Amino acid sequence: MCRISVLYMNQVSQHILAPFTSLRVISVGYLPFSSSFTTSPPSLLRFSFRYFSVRAMASHVVGYPRMGPKRELKFALESFWDGKSSAEDLQKVAADLRSSIWKQMSDDGIKFIPSNTFSYYDQVLDTTAMLGAVPPRYGWNGGEIGFDVYFSMARGNASVPAMEMTKWFDTNYHYIVPELGPEVNFSYASHKAVIEYKEAKDLGVDTVPVLVGPVSYLLLSKPAKGVEKSFSLLSLIDKILPVYEEVVADLKAAGATWIQFDEPKLVMDLGAHELQAFTHAYSALEASLSGLNVLIETYFADVPAEAYKTLTALKSVTGFGFDLVRGSKTLDLIKGGFPSGKYLFAGVVDGRNIWANDLASSLSVLNALEGIVGKDKLVVSTSCSLLHTAVDLVNEPKLDKEIKSWLAFAAQKVVEVNALAKALSGQKDEAFFSGNAAAQASRKSSPRVTNEAVQQAAAALKGSDHRRSSNVSARLDAQQKKLNLPILPTTTIGSFPQTLELRRVRREYKAKKVSEEDYVEAIKKEINKVVKLQEELDIDVLVHGEPERNDMVEYFGEQLSGFAFTANGWVQSYGSRCVKPPIIYGDVSRPKAMTVFWSSLAQSMTKRPMKGMLTGPVTILNWSFVRNDQPRFETCYQIALAIKDEVEDLEKAGITVIQIDEAALREGLPLRKSEHGFYLNWAVHSFRITNCGVEDSTQVLSSSLSLCFSFLERDIMDIHTHMCYSHFNDIIHSIIDMDADVITIENSRSDEKLLSVFREGVKYGAGIGPGVYDIHSPRIPSEEEIADRVEKMLAVLESNILWVNPDCGLKTRKYAEVKPALSNMVAAAKRLRTKFASSH
Repeated sequence: MCRISVLYMNQVSQHILAPFTSLRVISVGYLPFSSSFTTSPPSLLRFSFRYFSVRAMASHVVGYPRMGPKRELKFALESFWDGKSSAEDLQKVAADLRSSIWKQMSDDGIKFIPSNTFSYYDQVLDTTAMLGAVPPRYGWNGGEIGFDVYFSMARGNASVPAMEMTKWFDTNYHYIVPELGPEVNFSYASHKAVIEYKEAKDLGVDTVPVLVGPVSYLLLSKPAKGVEKSFSLLSLIDKILPVYEEVVADLKAAGATWIQFDEPKLVMDLGAHELQAFTHAYSALEASLSGLNVLIETYFADVPAEAYKTLTALKSVTGFGFDLVRGSKTLDLIKGGFPSGKYLFAGVVDGRNIWANDLASSLSVLNALEGIVGKDKLVVSTSCSLLHTAVDLVNEPKLDKEIKSWLAFAAQKVVEVNALAKALSGQKDEAFFSGNAAAQASRKSSPRVTNEAVQQAAAALKGSDHRRSSNVSARLDAQQKKLNLPILPTTTIGSFPQTLELRRVRREYKAKKVSEEDYVEAIKKEINKVVKLQEELDIDVLVHGEPERNDMVEYFGEQLSGFAFTANGWVQSYGSRCVKPPIIYGDVSRPKAMTVFWSSLAQSMTKRPMKGMLTGPVTILNWSFVRNDQPRFETCYQIALAIKDEVEDLEKAGITVIQIDEAALREGLPLRKSEHGFYLNWAVHSFRITNCGVEDSTQVLSSSLSLCFSFLERDIMDIHTHMCYSHFNDIIHSIIDMDADVITIENSRSDEKLLSVFREGVKYGAGIGPGVYDIHSPRIPSEEEIADRVEKMLAVLESNILWVNPDCGLKTRKYAEVKPALSNMVAAAKRLRTKFASSH
């Protein structure tokens, strides 16, 4: 007989009883046990369950990053695609990642652990596979969809192009757009959801399978090629629901007790017929969902009042998930009425940014919600999937300690969710909360966050318009006289392939294993190679290939004040492509020139125009983790001033063409139309700030040799801006208001649908370079294919404003793909020039 030590019980219970909340002592006394008790956790575990009442913690994670803490999936995918490893090798890496994620969440005390959020490429593409909605061009003849068909849809293959890829709401993640029409036959063609549920269950983890909801899936789709644009995608709802019923039946048979449907389209401005589709779909599924707890998850914004009313009236649904970080107004709707007996999954931990949660503030919100929905029906959750954050701070040993204390990556956010759930159920970890409060206070008071001069300069911008002195027509005339470009001029977007050798040189230089002299020589040699290649291909406006740059945002952030950087803070963008967003923690300024040396060096190697390559302020903002202690537009104005300094220095150095990439302008557009105007106003203004002082023509100064460095010749400034995956209909006027001389857009996966806005009710007179081939796919387009695309563009656009270029940078491709593709692109442009010449 021995008396149990309560202190010892508390110590070990942190691990053994992690998935549970409060522990209440029923009886303290003596219990017989063997002498091996002190080394036998099972004996203690049996005792704890017998003598303590246990209540499950109300905690939930919407989704989790799938690339791995050190991009394990990325490397496994690319190895498989290159034929260097087998499908079994890839599946093994994926299974290890999934199991580690489930175990981590289980160990951290999460009750509602998601499964089926892992994907080899994209969760919407997974749903397309589940539904058997494979476009006919991929030659699928039924049966379980394998890697060949799956990756062909995502990446294309030697004979057919990939499906369209576009941004996932207002994030930098891309999804594969389903192509649907009235003839599509849906069938249960991928059992991934139930396979992964069983996989987790075999590991001892009971998960919540996650499916893209049927209505959002249809609303995220597009009419297939040849189908009328007016085709109602929602007319397919009754054709896809039987497949969902089969999936649900499989999950129930496997033992699932909860299922999560992601219906993010509910945060958009939906019409009555679209809202009715939700009512219809979940009413139709009601019988098959019987016996299951059903969670509908929304995220990224407020749920509009009518959508909230529709959603919360669904009888077959057990719980509702809301983003209470970006959707704070939803709180008012909840306070105004929440259905009795239903669960509220309160997304108070930010899934979109990397700042540590203000635990005290979140707990206050949760306490208020508890009074509305009841303690047993309130679940602490992330605001959305943690897919959009970096994975784990543990992998950042060199990150500045003070800044690191302000941060929480996905792994830390899981801990925050659990800490809030425990506090809500009376088990508040005082030390954890105190440390969090200290970090919040440190961030607010740190002198490294604020630069008064920068704040004053940015504040002074608000009352001005910042426009160039001449209109675009006059500028284009002046530029053509100077540049003397042919009709259908050819160019590329900026980057050339980043070889393993190039990455090695940069990596070793950063680690101080290579001298600065050797590094400069290596980069100079690479630039010279790229310049000579472009001259051999006879491209009209050249780029230096950006061999010195790791990433189009990170490169600039490393040279600006107010930015911090990670070693492994990778975030998936699409497929195996990951980005490492900088962290904007303070006021931004430019200490010195960033690109002038390399651009001037490249221009000295050729007589052809050489573009200066800059990333625009809106893109730097939208592709970074942005400070959340001031409005985003204030940070953007600060970045715009820094880029303006760089533009003016490039002009002084004699660079005649400057490209300011604003690839992320569209993705920053708020999801609700009522908020579009304000965003577009400051975003467009930020772009104009960067180049408002550019000259239209060259001023030739007569000077002695001793003064030549003071009076460098200033040439025509041909401002380009590059924009990726933009749905232009809602922002076309803002694009024109940017007042760029030329814009280039990603268009290769979108036929000519994006271009129609430039002729329908809009007077557009600037240059435009729609992408003529897709750089996200390894396939090489033929000369005939590119020429055909350009001719279709000419049916929409005037020949005197059309540029011929790939749809994005070539950084991720190999030279074996780039050389023939660019050769075919130039040949297509020349063929059409000859055709024009003979017809005039």
